[in-house]
Amino acid sequence: MIGWWGASDAASRTAKADVRVGGHFHVGFRGNDGGQHDVSGIYKEVVPGRRLVFSWAWRTTPERCSQVTVDLKPDGDSTILTLTHEQFFDEKARDDHGVGWGRALDNLEALFP
Repeated sequence: MIGWWGASDAASRTAKADVRVGGHFHVGFRGNDGGQHDVSGIYKEVVPGRRLVFSWAWRTTPERCSQVTVDLKPDGDSTILTLTHEQFFDEKARDDHGVGWGRALDNLEALFP
């Protein structure tokens, strides 16, 4: 179920994940601009059904490693997802990721009407 990742019109998507502390993940997609986008990282904290913390680095800029935390909180029949992405290289990277995560989360929400 990787359809929510990246631009909604991404041509192809791939994902691999070893979800355990010290495990690696990789996600790749081809954007509508034809460019290949690949991100990977290492899981730092895994609390099933509650929390993931992992490093985040794009293939093209591996020296710009940041950190993502995803917290899940039950809310009746729903779940509140809080995503925190921090330790950015600069403000542009922060702003660009804000746009990207917004699109991805909108796509994810559309899968669960």
